[in-house]
Amino acid sequence: MMYISSGKERCVLLAEYLVEYKATVRSVANHFGISKSTVHKDITQTLKKINKPLYWQAKEILELNKKERHIRGGEATRIKYSAHKER
Repeated sequence: MMYISSGKERCVLLAEYLVEYKATVRSVANHFGISKSTVHKDITQTLKKINKPLYWQAKEILELNKKERHIRGGEATRIKYSAHKER
């Protein structure tokens, strides 16, 4: 877990990580040891006020993740139940 001093500094750091790794909100939250709702709020609300270009990059990734989430969910379910069949 990493200590970040200010909210503005944190939201920029979170967004940079999200954009650089094309990460999900969940993976960003896990990496920084904070909640998914904090990540989402920082990127969608706070970042928009302080760094618009980075906000638009992050928003693009969030939209892509939203479009693909049904695929990820289906994959997770497939893996879960294939593990049960192996028993």
